Amino acid sequence: MKIILAPDSFKGTFSSKEVINYLDQGFRKFIENVEIIHVPIADGGEGTVEAILTATEGKKVDCIVSGPLGQKVKAYYGLLGDTAVIEMATASGITLIADEEKNPLKTSTYGTGEMMLHALDNGAKKLVIGIGGSATNDGGLGMAKALGVKFYNKDHAEVGHGGIELGNISTIDITGMDKRFKNIEVDVICDVTNPLLGPNGATYTYGPQKGATTTMMVLLENGMVNYHNLIQETFGIHLDSIPGTGAAGGLGGGLVAFVGAVLKPGIETILDVVAFDEKLENVDLVITGEGKLDGQSIYGKVPVGVAARCGNIPVLAFVGSIGDGAEKVYDHNISGVFSTVSDVTSFEEILRNKEKIMEQGVERFVRLIKTGMRLKKR
Repeated sequence: MKIILAPDSFKGTFSSKEVINYLDQGFRKFIENVEIIHVPIADGGEGTVEAILTATEGKKVDCIVSGPLGQKVKAYYGLLGDTAVIEMATASGITLIADEEKNPLKTSTYGTGEMMLHALDNGAKKLVIGIGGSATNDGGLGMAKALGVKFYNKDHAEVGHGGIELGNISTIDITGMDKRFKNIEVDVICDVTNPLLGPNGATYTYGPQKGATTTMMVLLENGMVNYHNLIQETFGIHLDSIPGTGAAGGLGGGLVAFVGAVLKPGIETILDVVAFDEKLENVDLVITGEGKLDGQSIYGKVPVGVAARCGNIPVLAFVGSIGDGAEKVYDHNISGVFSTVSDVTSFEEILRNKEKIMEQGVERFVRLIKTGMRLKKR
């Protein structure tokens, strides 16, 4: 029997790699002659690089870059041949600053640009960038500055960093931008469709969680409008008409404008990077999963994304818990759903006993599969 284990992390309890390890131990304990392929999956947010490196035997590259407020931070990315997989949050993420330091007028994506350059210096010819978890609302201004783009105010002085500067820009000069980006493919993992501007845009949707007050949001939105208009004048690109350009405080839009990035769904991009389709040959069963499977799981989440690639191969979802509307996944190539939680309990109680709950859940799950195998033989 040949099985692929391809779950997302169970957020708050186990990484995708840890979930796979529990399942692997369970199968080897109860089923003989089983071949197991490990394919940890992430959706572009935290843990994406780790998951991809595990699935592809790539290498982790450390680098020192500028944090959201200019402080030096130790970031990292994955290098798979000539493809670099970057989590912008390791350089420009909200977890890198204290709550009292959150201020999207000041935070910058400069470190993300530094990581991109570092990857090119290491031979990367393609960049895959996950843009979840940002601390910024600068439209990718900092990122572009790191790549050599100059932004001038009306007095022809270079502007500084942070979202506050978007309203001060009068001219964009790309003549000094790193020329290597003319030949570099950039895919951006982006699962949101927010436009750059307006009530559903970068500022008003995500600004408050990054520390923006009502007054700040007015300044940021006005600055983003100015930035958008200048990009349209410079590149002929109407960013606000492209879904997802509001992601990560407009970094999605900045990457489209300055490096010609393509915004792609997270799970599809990750499955392509790990060459998932190639691993399906002669596979008898695929097991995927996530922390909580519910009606929203059909919208770009890992289990449904994995199942869509599996054709006629049976797919089961092993999950932390099952929520309202979970039955919708049965219309998306998932044959069954199994939860580790067997009793009504609090999340705090689950955290205290997570290892025991997982072990018992895996045993019940594998025993059920073994029974199915016996029935098939009769």
